[in-house]
Amino acid sequence: MTGSGTDWGAETARHLQALAEISAPGPGVTRLPYGPEHRQAVDYLREMMRGAGLVPELDAAASLVGRAEGGGAGTFYMGSHQDSVPQGGAFDGIAGVVLPVMAMQLLAEEGVVLPFAVEVMAFADEEGVRFPTALVGSRAVAGTVDMAVLDMVDRDGVSLRAALEGFGCDPEAIPQVARDRAQALGYLEAHIEQGPVLEAEGEALGVVTGICGIERHALTFKGETGHAGTVPMEARKDALVGAARVIAEVDRLARATPGLRATVGQVDVRPGAVNAVPGEVRMPVELRSEDDSAREEAGQAIASFASRVAADMGLTLEARRTYAQPAAPCDPRLRAALVKAVQQGGGKGLELTSGATHDASAIADLCPISMLFIRCRGGVSHRPDEHAESDDLGAAVRAIAATLRGLADA
Repeated sequence: MTGSGTDWGAETARHLQALAEISAPGPGVTRLPYGPEHRQAVDYLREMMRGAGLVPELDAAASLVGRAEGGGAGTFYMGSHQDSVPQGGAFDGIAGVVLPVMAMQLLAEEGVVLPFAVEVMAFADEEGVRFPTALVGSRAVAGTVDMAVLDMVDRDGVSLRAALEGFGCDPEAIPQVARDRAQALGYLEAHIEQGPVLEAEGEALGVVTGICGIERHALTFKGETGHAGTVPMEARKDALVGAARVIAEVDRLARATPGLRATVGQVDVRPGAVNAVPGEVRMPVELRSEDDSAREEAGQAIASFASRVAADMGLTLEARRTYAQPAAPCDPRLRAALVKAVQQGGGKGLELTSGATHDASAIADLCPISMLFIRCRGGVSHRPDEHAESDDLGAAVRAIAATLRGLADA
């Protein structure tokens, strides 16, 4: 189907299903960067882009970029990542590549010529599964890549530099990928929500207010191990009991602080025997919030609480913040354009925050950013049963096209 009769949702779903079949063997979708599946995905997306009137080119960071020249100065960027987690789903990341390509095809079929250029980007590696780094493609565009990451190796000992070279890229040319900030008009990333809010609200689409900042703390409690049957309770220095008190406080603080999400997702207990008092516990604490000051205050509060617990129980505590990434607020003007477009399509224009990191958080160093969320069944993501309905995908295509029209009119 073409022209005004095109079922944009069905067409998008068809492309996503074809791309989902480009996967390593096993359940779900496994498409790691710089490998044979990535190559096949690039070939598929290249033809899609050409069909939408875009000129595709693979850059030095292995991102496929489709460009459409406009009637004036400046460039508007859209896109997401093509890679997946192992045994992931058919929508995470890749939908944010296919949807804007379809929106550009819709505009082309309507004869719309935008007064600015558009680039749709399929970034190579957002998930950070193969190498101990991530967002290399989007950071290259923003001009913020640390070239030292090229020496990082995967589990087979292959360096990122060698993987890029094997993909036909020149990693030394990555600094040249950076876009001119003076010409960068903005960025839009479409993505499945990966959460339950839109489904609970009965809304197909949502507009993101910002991407949460993240920080992580490494806590190590040290007490004294001993025989579980012979050490009296009053004489114990149980590191796990101390850690458990902090875990409960992490949960309590997050529930009491609007917008804060806090998680202890791993606990390493030593010696780890059923009949031994735990003498040492190591655990990370991860905090996320769209409000950087609230997140930082929570981190300080957790560290102080852990110190008091250690002192009360006769434990020693080693605590350090190991990672911090600031929040990336979405641009008010682009948000308003997205809300209007969603409302024109019959939605409420519901606004919500993103607790997950996206390529948009890296592009925020280049230009104003925006994000459109698409409802996903059960809020499920990073699993084979990840799913978005074709009607919702069609609504997203139309909303992206309407947003571009609105920006053109403005």
